[in-house]
Amino acid sequence: MIRRSLPVVLALSFAAPVLAAPAGQRTLFNFVRPAAVVQVATQDANLPQYNAEQTAEGEVLRRVTFNPTLRPSLRLSPQAGAWDWSQSGLMSLRIQSAMDWALTLYVTIQSHDGQTLASRVDLPAGPAQTLLVPLVASSALEQGMKAAPPMPMTVDGQRILLASSEGQLDRSQVVSVTLSLDNPKASQSILLERFGVQDGEGVVRAVYGSLVDGYGQSTRDRWPEKVASDEQLKSAASKEQQQLKGWLAEREKAPLDRFGGLSQGPAFKASGFFRTQKRDGRWFLVTPDGHPFYSLGVNTLAADNNRTYVAGREWMFSDLPKDGEPLAVYYGDGDNRGGNGADRGRGYNSGRWYDFYRANLQRTYGAPCAAAGAAVAAPDQAAPCAAPGFDQKRWLGHTLDRLQAWGFNTIGNWSAPALGLAARMPYTLPLSIVGDYASISTGSDWWGGMPDPFDPRFAMATERAVAIAARDHRDDPWLIGYFADNELAWAGPGSDAKSRFALAYGTLRLTTDVPAKRAFLKQLRDKYRNQQGLSKAWGIDLPAWELLEDPGFEAPLPSPEHPEIEADYRHFQRVFADTYFKTIADSLKWHAPNHLLLGGRFAVSTPEAVASCAQYCDVLSFNMYTLKPQDGQDFAYLRSLDKPLLVTEFNFGSRDRGPFWGAVTELAREEERGPAYANFLKQALSEPSIVGVHWFQYLDQPVTGRLLDGENGHFGLVGITDVPFQDFVETVRKSNLLALEQLGKATQFARAQAEQVAASGSTTESRDAPSATGEAHAGGHSGNGH
Repeated sequence: MIRRSLPVVLALSFAAPVLAAPAGQRTLFNFVRPAAVVQVATQDANLPQYNAEQTAEGEVLRRVTFNPTLRPSLRLSPQAGAWDWSQSGLMSLRIQSAMDWALTLYVTIQSHDGQTLASRVDLPAGPAQTLLVPLVASSALEQGMKAAPPMPMTVDGQRILLASSEGQLDRSQVVSVTLSLDNPKASQSILLERFGVQDGEGVVRAVYGSLVDGYGQSTRDRWPEKVASDEQLKSAASKEQQQLKGWLAEREKAPLDRFGGLSQGPAFKASGFFRTQKRDGRWFLVTPDGHPFYSLGVNTLAADNNRTYVAGREWMFSDLPKDGEPLAVYYGDGDNRGGNGADRGRGYNSGRWYDFYRANLQRTYGAPCAAAGAAVAAPDQAAPCAAPGFDQKRWLGHTLDRLQAWGFNTIGNWSAPALGLAARMPYTLPLSIVGDYASISTGSDWWGGMPDPFDPRFAMATERAVAIAARDHRDDPWLIGYFADNELAWAGPGSDAKSRFALAYGTLRLTTDVPAKRAFLKQLRDKYRNQQGLSKAWGIDLPAWELLEDPGFEAPLPSPEHPEIEADYRHFQRVFADTYFKTIADSLKWHAPNHLLLGGRFAVSTPEAVASCAQYCDVLSFNMYTLKPQDGQDFAYLRSLDKPLLVTEFNFGSRDRGPFWGAVTELAREEERGPAYANFLKQALSEPSIVGVHWFQYLDQPVTGRLLDGENGHFGLVGITDVPFQDFVETVRKSNLLALEQLGKATQFARAQAEQVAASGSTTESRDAPSATGEAHAGGHSGNGH
């Protein structure tokens, strides 16, 4: 940057092009031409009074430097009274990062009554832009999607950055705007010019308007796999078919049994169904034919999972088919107004939707046809045809070909049932236990409250769910097993004691109409007999036992002075988890004795829940959104439970292939996804308890958000056009094949070592006999629990 004194800057301001304020914008203060209309105050920041500078683009801006302290800030306020912004929708600020890297800036707007509106701004390196902060809480979720379009963008010749905001504000009495950084480790600078307010509706329409093209792709970016024509779709499909043919031919030569087990690995006892076994210090899944099996799976293998709502926001789509056109058959209607955490604050969550993925399959593989009533000029030209429809048979075969060619061997959760019934690849099934039983809020509640396992209606709902799920699969050797729901809220959203014991806290707040509350009170009554005993143990003043029964009871936090508080919470949470998992295990043992109970797919958990899952399930399962499985998990504790573990969800995403969300484990660019996958799988193989990993998910999510909760991430193997992300897929395939090769070598080496020990005369137990380590057999549901 070129630093200049103020007189030089004033001269430059006439010589250099000056960007006019957009229509509808009211400027309150100009940092380059300051006037005594706004008070500017700094805390641990520096605003040179007579110093401004010209950027490489010719703009003249004023520098603000934030010092390396806890919360350096710059505060703007009116000289007197308050600003009346009741007729404006956005606060505006011309701003640029003065660094060669992006900065995270926090904007806080306060009104006279103390209410605040806050915004976290990711300020990129590069040219200046106009930062726009909505004066009414606003986010991408209100537009129906988890993540907003990439910023900055150009609107009417102006580079803008539309931020999200949360909180409340009295717009008629605004008293301050504060810019701050969070604990910078070194001095950081920004450049500022115009500060003011402007209208908001037109900006939102410009940012979100015509966001999606006719193929369901983002119009805001380009990338190698982006499709521009039907001919390009057909060409990509033809090329892929040749590649799949070669890869599948290679797979035919691989030493695999019909289920994908390692046929040249050490032999296990063939039971006719999948089971688990620990041998030579490593846990295995074992195929029905008796071979070691490392589960490499993909979740959400379904053609109907990429619909997105269009009702009320048709203006976001540039080329939706008109009613009566052939591709209009891919419209439908839905309603996802569930009221749980995943849907809170979301707009456009019901009404008409469109399925771009199936429309693209029709474009690629459907028979050519002319519009109804069109004249056919020659016999070799397209003739009128019936309305297009989804060709399930072709899709099933193609999807299974892809999975096997790419080195996968398991159909993961939430996949099309017909894939498993094809008897080409082992599969898993979810148990979705739905009923009118009571539930407990832990504060997470993303998918709803915790089911109350003490409620008799929960046992009835479990029995019904398991019976329905197992009805057509009882004797199917291709079915590995069932998952006990998904990502239940076993703990609260934090790391404090109240989150750790949120299940106990949440239960005690309820009325005694809730069976879990009655169970907890019985536990306490049996132990302490009366309120005096409980008061002494917990260090509280409880005049009457009935006060504990009242709704809204605030239980004390655990403390070193009163260790019984934590002991009681732990005991209740363990009994709660035992009741939950035992109810499912007992039902599954009756209806599906040949198949495994694959755990609860933990996203948040407690030691009590995990230990209970280990006792009653055949496999522990975790959804792990980390760079490697060992991050964030206590594997020393997990090993002590001596159970096989399945990673049931993991992925890596980026924002450079269309969808705007880069997933929980976001990477900077597409090229990093392949190496991240390879490293995750390598680290998983290094952990002897892990018996497989399942990628989430097969397809990218829609740009404007999926029906369920508005997620719009790029972490698929395949785009919404059904075109695979070629470089990523090739790396995934190599990693999968290498993993199976390495596992085969490791098991053969371990077997050779064990045989040497046996030959030396050492005493060892039979290698297929149940051991003290808790070996399970097919359908055993971890005999420890029965």
